Amino acid sequence: MFMLDSHLTGEQTRRVAEVRNAAEQANINLFLTGGAMRDMMAGFAIRDLDFTVEGLAIKFAKSIAQKSKAEVLSVDELRKSVELLFPENVRASISAARVEKLVKAGSKPQVQPATIYEDLHGRDFTVNAIALSLGKASRGLLIDPTNGLGDLSHKELRATSNYALYDDPVRILRLIRFRTRLGFAVDERTMNQYRNVREAELEKRIPPAALEIELREIALDPLAGDILKNLEDENLLYLISPALTGPKLNLQGFQKLQKARQSVPFGMDIPVNSYALFLFLLLEKLSAKERTQLVGRLGISKTAVNAASTLESRAAKIEKGLATGNLQKPSALYAVLSKVPGEMLLFLLMRSGQRLVLDRIKNYLQKYLPAAQEVTERDVIEQGVQPGTPKFAKLHQQLIATRLDARPKKVVIEEPPPPPPPGPGSRRSASFGR
Repeated sequence: MFMLDSHLTGEQTRRVAEVRNAAEQANINLFLTGGAMRDMMAGFAIRDLDFTVEGLAIKFAKSIAQKSKAEVLSVDELRKSVELLFPENVRASISAARVEKLVKAGSKPQVQPATIYEDLHGRDFTVNAIALSLGKASRGLLIDPTNGLGDLSHKELRATSNYALYDDPVRILRLIRFRTRLGFAVDERTMNQYRNVREAELEKRIPPAALEIELREIALDPLAGDILKNLEDENLLYLISPALTGPKLNLQGFQKLQKARQSVPFGMDIPVNSYALFLFLLLEKLSAKERTQLVGRLGISKTAVNAASTLESRAAKIEKGLATGNLQKPSALYAVLSKVPGEMLLFLLMRSGQRLVLDRIKNYLQKYLPAAQEVTERDVIEQGVQPGTPKFAKLHQQLIATRLDARPKKVVIEEPPPPPPPGPGSRRSASFGR
C-alpha cells in the first residue's frame, strides 16, 4: 500500500479512496489490477486506474460516476466493464471478474462471472495478471498466480497460457505494444505461440471493434510512433489500413508529437484528447478515399473523426491570439492558456513556426502551470472562504494571479568590512595571501 501511494498522484489517491469506500459500503470485493499494477511494480508512473470487482461492476461503476460526477466514456455490456473519466482527468476502468470461453479464435466469447484468481489466470500476459486487494479485511494482499512479478524482474513478456494468443488474436498487437513500451524481451514459448498464430493468419479474425480499441490504447502511449513502426515491421499495420506504409505512415509527425509531450513537466497532468492528435497524424498522409475506408472499417465514431479533422483550424485561432495578444503578465497568459485544451497546446508545439507562440506555451507549461498548482484549496480556505461557494473559485484564481505576478525578492548579500590596516610593528610578510 505504501508503494501504491508513492506512485499515485494526489488526484488518483483521492479517487482510489473514493472507490474503495464505495466498495466497502456495497460489500463488494475490490482489487487494483491490470496495467496499474504492472506499471506500479515495474516502477512506471500509473497512467490509468484499473479496478476489478467480484460482483455487479456496471451498476457499481455507474453509482460511482453519479456521486463523483465522472464521465462514462464507454460501457461493455458483454464483459461487464465501464470506462470512467473523473473531473481531474483521472481515467479509470471498473470491470467484473470474469472468465471468457471462445468457440474459435476471434469469435464472440462466452463470458461468465468468476473469482479474482480465475480472472487473472485468463488474462493475456503474466505482467498484467497481478492484483492488489483493496478490501477492508485483506487490504494490501498481493495476488500473483502466474508469477508476473518474476517476469517483471526479468523484464520478460510471457503469455499466461499456451493458448492465450490463439484465443484472442488481438493480443499479438498488444504483445508488440508492450514490448515497445516496456522494452521487455519476449519469452521463447510466447514467441513460438506468436509465430504459430501468424502462420495460421489468425490475425485476420480480429474484429474491427477490437482493432479500434487497440488503436485507442496506442494513442495514449508516448511511444505511439515507435509502436506503429514496429507493427509495420511485423506486417500487422495492414489490419488498420493497407495504405499505412512507406511515406504514408506519418512517423515524422509522431516524432514531433513525442517531443512536444516532453515539454510537459513530469507530474503535470493536463487534460489531452490523445485520440484526436493520434487520428490527425494517422490520417494526415492518406487520401480522402483511404481515410474513409479506414474510418468506416474500424467503426471510428463521427465525434472522434471531427475532433481530429478540426484540430488544425481550431489551433490556428489560438495561435493568432497568442501571437497578437497583450499577454506580457504571467497571470494574463495563464488565464488564457488554462482554458485551452491540452491537445491544442501540443498541436501548436508540433506545428507553430512562431517563436513567440512557442515561448509562451513553454513558459505556461514549465513555469506558470507548476507555480499555479502550488496555490492549494487550503490557501483559499485560510482566507475564510469555503469550497463550493461562489467566491471560492474567484478567490482561487486571484491568489494564483498574485503568485504568478509577484516579483521574486532580491537577495542582498552584505559584504564584510575590509580588514583594518596593519598597525606599527606588524610583521606581515610580503608573501601574505599567496
